[in-house]
Amino acid sequence: MYRVRKPFSRRGQGHAAEHQAEAWLQQQGLRTVTRNFHCRQGEIDLVMRHQEMLVFVEVRLRASEQYGGALASVTHPKQQRLIRAARYYLARYPACQQLPCRFDVLGMAPDDDGYRYDWVPNAFYAD
Repeated sequence: MYRVRKPFSRRGQGHAAEHQAEAWLQQQGLRTVTRNFHCRQGEIDLVMRHQEMLVFVEVRLRASEQYGGALASVTHPKQQRLIRAARYYLARYPACQQLPCRFDVLGMAPDDDGYRYDWVPNAFYAD
C-alpha cells in the first residue's frame, strides 16, 4: 500500500512561497531579521535589513492575474494593519527605532521556472 500525497493547503503554499521569497530577497542583498512576526495588530511576513534600512516585507502569492494580481491585493486596510504591526514591532524592539524603515511588497506568481517576482520597494508609507 502506498500513500497519496495531498497537495499543499493554501496556508502551506503561502509558507513555501514566503521561504522562496526570503531566499530571493537575500540574493538581492537583504538580510533576514525576523520571519512571520505575529501580534494582535497583524502579521509581518518578513522583517529584513537592507544596508541600514529596516524593511517590513509583505509577500503575496497569486496563481493568476485575475482580480488585479498579487500587488493589487495589498489594499489600504491591509496596509494599515501592516503599519500597526510594524509600530508594535518597533515598540517591542527599541534598538530598531533608530533605523529608517520602509514597507516593501513582493508579489509572486508561478511560472515555468518556479516563480516570477514583482518587488516594489517603498510600496506604501506610514502616516
